[in-house]
Amino acid sequence: MKKIMTLLLVTIIAVTFSFPQVCQAVDTCAKAAVVMDVSTGRVLYSKNSNTVLPMASTTKIMTTLVAIESGKLNEVVKVSSKASGTEGSSIYLQVGEQLTVEELLYGIMLRSGNDASVAVAEHIGGTVEKFAEMMNQKAKDIGAKNTSFANPHGLDHQNHYTTARDLALITSYALKNPKFKEIVSTKRKSISGPPSETWERALVNKNKMLWQYEGGDGVKTGYTSNAGRCLVSSATKENWQLVCVVLNCRPMWDESSALLNYVYENYENKKIIDAASKYNEINIKGGKEKTVGVKPVKDLLLPLKRDELDKIKIVPEYEKNNIAPILKGTNAGLLNAYLNEDLVGTVPLEYCDSIKSNSPIYYLKKIIKKFGDTN
Repeated sequence: MKKIMTLLLVTIIAVTFSFPQVCQAVDTCAKAAVVMDVSTGRVLYSKNSNTVLPMASTTKIMTTLVAIESGKLNEVVKVSSKASGTEGSSIYLQVGEQLTVEELLYGIMLRSGNDASVAVAEHIGGTVEKFAEMMNQKAKDIGAKNTSFANPHGLDHQNHYTTARDLALITSYALKNPKFKEIVSTKRKSISGPPSETWERALVNKNKMLWQYEGGDGVKTGYTSNAGRCLVSSATKENWQLVCVVLNCRPMWDESSALLNYVYENYENKKIIDAASKYNEINIKGGKEKTVGVKPVKDLLLPLKRDELDKIKIVPEYEKNNIAPILKGTNAGLLNAYLNEDLVGTVPLEYCDSIKSNSPIYYLKKIIKKFGDTN
């Protein structure tokens, strides 16, 4: 199973970068922008998507992702003087104050706390620099090839940059994590206040898309004088989630809403592979049955324009050694979906039934092994 998941991740990354440039009928004043389908990574709108730019506090998407994947959400963080004194947006942490990693992540994603970002980075990475290395490794693993992190908060640095496409790719990956998805869609949250006070910190999410865009469910704002106004937003309509990135965009709320509307109005999320149906019968060597059915392990939905559906081609890639015994539910290969000549999605195949071997040698080996295990 681990081998299959690794193969799928590599395939998703490859598919994400194989789509042709999108022809679009809408524009934005953003310096760079992307709208991406979260499930498949298909780019549905693109403007200067591979241009390297500063990302401001949208950095904290990766900060939060790395922190969640560390498995340390319930650990208690003691705030250092460095964290407390971090410039920029803040949740006003005091030196020596103690909060859980999870509480700090709400402070990071709802209120963009730079102080909370440093506190989390120091706790998980040991130092801000070591944590930045973890962020860069994760970006590399996801396939964000034109991204570099120098800090966990997004304040300007010459080695701190991304592209709209990379940021959409990172966010699409992060949104598949239930805890990340929960945090970024939270409108209000109370976390611990300073120990010398009786009040809690009441956090209200800065992301206006949660209120003003139907289906809005994330993700993160950002601003520095160098980066300009940046926004990574997400929305889900009829179980179809999109992520929109605008970098250096003054009217970021209106522009993001317009780009999301454009995609929802011009594409349909079509089921092109159905997990409920057997795909084919394939030949089996050395089995008591000569054939076995194979089926996709999950549906594949793909956003398509009306004239693209007839251009989809499904190509199977079966396991090379279909030799009995075969165990039901195990890997039988892949189904690859192509739009024109471009790979746009991949779904694993599994065997529908178990097939016993008809080879006497196979059963002799089983008897010998069983006898050896009892002695």
